[in-house]
Amino acid sequence: MANTKQARKRARQAEDRRVRNASQRSMVRTYIKNVVKAINGGDHAQAMDSFKRAQPVIDRIADKDALSKKKAARIKSRLNKRIKALAA
Repeated sequence: MANTKQARKRARQAEDRRVRNASQRSMVRTYIKNVVKAINGGDHAQAMDSFKRAQPVIDRIADKDALSKKKAARIKSRLNKRIKALAA
């Protein structure tokens, strides 16, 4: 356990960040799941709409470092690739 006042504060901050980051990652996964559900349903218009809603959320969470920028780019790229394949 933290012994100094500063260490206790840092532990408290780390816990707050962990909870916030977990919540944000969960939200991103939900948006991604909605896009995948639309793709699996074969509905191109719904998939595009879901993707357009998910994209800024993914970017915003990556900017806050709850998700790495490269992982966010990889997720968006793979979703976009699947949507384009659906249209073809």
